[in-house]
Amino acid sequence: MKKFLNRVRKDESGATAIEYGLIAALIAVVLITALTSLGTSMDTQFQTIADKIDGAAPGAR
Repeated sequence: MKKFLNRVRKDESGATAIEYGLIAALIAVVLITALTSLGTSMDTQFQTIADKIDGAAPGAR
């Protein structure tokens, strides 16, 4: 039992998997934040364009 516990304690493969998982989670958070910000910015741009189109041809409707 003592040999088994020492071997488990020295095994770093689980720690490596956890590190990779944390890195993947961090990348996901950064991507979600960036895409949300980009989406908000694009929504504002499209709304500005739509407002200009509506203002350019008021008699078209």
